[in-house]
Amino acid sequence: MFNKNVFGVDLGTSAVKIYSLRKNRLMIEHDMIAIKDGTQVIAVGNDAFEMYEKNPPGIRVDRPMSDGRIADVDEVEMMLRLLLRKTDRHIGSNPVIYFSAPLNMSELEKKAYYAVSHTGTVRNPKVFLVDRPICDALSCGIPISKTKGSMILNIGAQSTEVSVIAGGQVIVSDSIRLGGQQLNESVCNEIRRSRNLLIGKRTARRLKSVLASFERREGEVRKITGVDTLSGLPREDEVSSDLISLAVEAELHKGAEAMRTFLERTPPQIAKCITDEGIYLTGGTARIPGIERYLSRVIGCRINLSSDYEFSTVRGLEELIRHKELKKWAYSIRNKK
Repeated sequence: MFNKNVFGVDLGTSAVKIYSLRKNRLMIEHDMIAIKDGTQVIAVGNDAFEMYEKNPPGIRVDRPMSDGRIADVDEVEMMLRLLLRKTDRHIGSNPVIYFSAPLNMSELEKKAYYAVSHTGTVRNPKVFLVDRPICDALSCGIPISKTKGSMILNIGAQSTEVSVIAGGQVIVSDSIRLGGQQLNESVCNEIRRSRNLLIGKRTARRLKSVLASFERREGEVRKITGVDTLSGLPREDEVSSDLISLAVEAELHKGAEAMRTFLERTPPQIAKCITDEGIYLTGGTARIPGIERYLSRVIGCRINLSSDYEFSTVRGLEELIRHKELKKWAYSIRNKK
């Protein structure tokens, strides 16, 4: 009998994305958990994010994922259990869960995915992993079995995954220390340097979202409140789109140079296929207007911006779940004692 209790789960550093086959629904929530007195979970996802940087003493708000990998198995399990039920209240017994996963994981990291889905109240789940670059390739419409050279850039929250697919497999994948959080920190540093003002990471993230651009956006400003570095008192100020964009560009340029070096080191016959086809760009940070044209100038190759960049990985899981012939890209995890 066809099991419709099937889920695709993309555990990201900043967001958790879950697809439910039965509901035909995709949900996105912040990768956040709020814990009181070290043991009691009081909020997860978006509800926990609302408490971030505002949490009172005794309540810890944290991200249980780090750099796209499971940092705290117990906290990820608690968060996932509650978010699965938020996606579909009727998980049922024997659900099937497909996780997008980093490439080249150790056996210990693979066991972590098994643990987060088996140690809670979800009954007898079947768990499969799908390499994250494969998910992105499915979402971007790359013919994995036929391509002679396709490159994918997934700019996430803490890192950029650069992957090359050829001959039906991921032949090389590397991680660059560039992501949304580094761009946020660059915004914080630039405002502190130029305005003598300390702002929080949430404020920096919001400024990046509304002001950062690689297209001309003359005259756009936003009021901000922070702590004056000289007096130590709260102070209001204004920042422009030019200031925020320069801060973002300074950090992005370093990552783009690393991407160009990665392409230059790719075997010539594969590199030619990549340059002919163009590089595929996905990930939440790809939302910055004009980022694909900026990367194209620095790397020296056409950039194909995914039409569904923020949900690329989980959309790839959805494709795999819905099409039987694609399930060959999934592999099972077994609990090894």
